[in-house]
Amino acid sequence: MTTSCAAFHSLELFAGAGGLARGLHEAGFTAEAVAERDRHACATLLANQSLLSASGFAFHGADVAHVDYTDYCGRVALLAAGAPCQPFSIAGRHRAMADSRNLFPEVFRAQRALLPQAVLIENARGLLRPGFADYVRYLELRLTYPTVEPQTDWRADLEALESHAARHTVSDEATTYRVVRRLLNAADYGVPQVRHRVFFVALRADLGVTWNPPAPTHSREALLYDQFVVGSYWDRHGLARPRASRRQIEEALACHSRLGGALSAWQTVRDAIGDLPDPRVALTPGVPQGHAYQPGARRYRGHSGSPLDWPSKAIKAGVHGVPGGENMLRHPNGRVRYFTIREAARLQGFPDAFEFAGAWGEAMRQIGNAVPVSLARAVAHSVRVSLESVNPAITA
Repeated sequence: MTTSCAAFHSLELFAGAGGLARGLHEAGFTAEAVAERDRHACATLLANQSLLSASGFAFHGADVAHVDYTDYCGRVALLAAGAPCQPFSIAGRHRAMADSRNLFPEVFRAQRALLPQAVLIENARGLLRPGFADYVRYLELRLTYPTVEPQTDWRADLEALESHAARHTVSDEATTYRVVRRLLNAADYGVPQVRHRVFFVALRADLGVTWNPPAPTHSREALLYDQFVVGSYWDRHGLARPRASRRQIEEALACHSRLGGALSAWQTVRDAIGDLPDPRVALTPGVPQGHAYQPGARRYRGHSGSPLDWPSKAIKAGVHGVPGGENMLRHPNGRVRYFTIREAARLQGFPDAFEFAGAWGEAMRQIGNAVPVSLARAVAHSVRVSLESVNPAITA
């Protein structure tokens, strides 16, 4: 079955600052509509609309519970959703299904209304903790059988879905889906940040295809080899090669031999921000917006900042504001300072022209909540490849 759209159109829920939206755009999807209710994120999305879509999109700046999908039926190939991760995040309060921010039911409502060719959901890896196993099973079954009448309580809904699954296989129908789940590390896809995210991709069964997750393009082992065997990393940055330990050299050689040098090196903080001037000195013309110094950074237990010559720690939004350690740069001499807005944006893969609404703390919250752009692009491209196999005549 093919779509009647002239291109691969998408509808995105919980768009936040637009990391997933930018990745979808770079992968060749055309945004039909975007929904987000946070006022600062809405301002960010609207200010950067030209960087998220070549032709503009319908914008729903309200609670997704009020979005009517009638006008989008038959026009959307992909439903994408970065459902709020705070209920399941390791750094959050772990209230999970009891958290009012658990908005997976709204994703299911949209899927049931649209029955798109594909559904892409992104969330925190904390969702995969053993305590949430039943809920993950529920998510996958609800994505598989979207038209089964939902129950009010998720446990009752899980029971109904399991009963349905016991009596029905996933048939080649436009009302059932084949679901694949993967945990991916953003650093493995060229993001200068170690950030693990879980993706659920559901492809409509009548398409006859199953999602193949994107293969990694970068590796830790390749970075070790560049740094401690050939030294090309330091040469590229015009730095003296540090003395490597025997253990580092042996590990790098063994890893490189095993992989055969097929992957690129992980990108580091220095790779991402090394061309930016020190924000503590007067900025010169031409420096990207948002590269202003933020005072007050300090080290404390478990929060020592990110080293320059390794991918950063996961940029965090924080439950009660911006946590210091995850969003700090640690210089080789041990001195720390907060990342600027522009530096944090680069670590998430946003282009320098991308502007964020609000003061430093608000902008950092948006950036910390975003999906890394390169990771989003890799996943979206892999979904597009699946769709192109059954829609060969459609181009963006």
